[in-house]
Amino acid sequence: MFGLMRRKQEIPSAEDALPGRAAPIPTAETHYVSGRPLAIDPPEGMEGITLGMGCFWGAERLFWQHPAVWVTMVGYAGGHTPNPTYDEVCTGGTGHTEVVRVVFDPARVTLDEVLALFWENHDPTQGMRQGNDVGTQYRSAIQCDTPAQRAAAEASRAAYGDRLRAAGLGAITTEIAEAPPFYFAEDYHQQYLAKNPGGYCGIGGTGVTCPAGTGA
Repeated sequence: MFGLMRRKQEIPSAEDALPGRAAPIPTAETHYVSGRPLAIDPPEGMEGITLGMGCFWGAERLFWQHPAVWVTMVGYAGGHTPNPTYDEVCTGGTGHTEVVRVVFDPARVTLDEVLALFWENHDPTQGMRQGNDVGTQYRSAIQCDTPAQRAAAEASRAAYGDRLRAAGLGAITTEIAEAPPFYFAEDYHQQYLAKNPGGYCGIGGTGVTCPAGTGA
């Protein structure tokens, strides 16, 4: 049991990762709540960023409920296996983390405000887990569409890290990187908590407020 748990907390190499498949797995075409198309590329005037903060069910609801968010979708990113299934990701053999793709209107909400929601609603110091959810798929991550997003994310990480240290908490373990390929999760995972209102959420922060206006 200990060996299995340890393997689930170690990202496999590309050579050791599960092979996956060439074709995408089936998923929903439209958002269950808004009816908008689930498309990775933002419409004109919108901006997209991909965020991992533990179980993607509660994380997605957090963002789709924001009035300036155009659409959300959940998937897997940051690993090696192409077009993985949820069961494969859960083994720890793909290297992916559960992520939410957030497409928002920058005229109504700033990137800094989106990042503040991200930081304040999970514990970014926990490494390969989030609360009782343990494994590489639950690690914290910011996957950026542009260099400007990455600069803002790194600035916000530094500022929030100072706040966490002042509160006696550990160092931030959040990965910040250029957005890797995003693989859609299965249909039933999309907007899961709208379809299952009593389902597991998993969202919970440190109680430390993120300073606003710290991005690029």
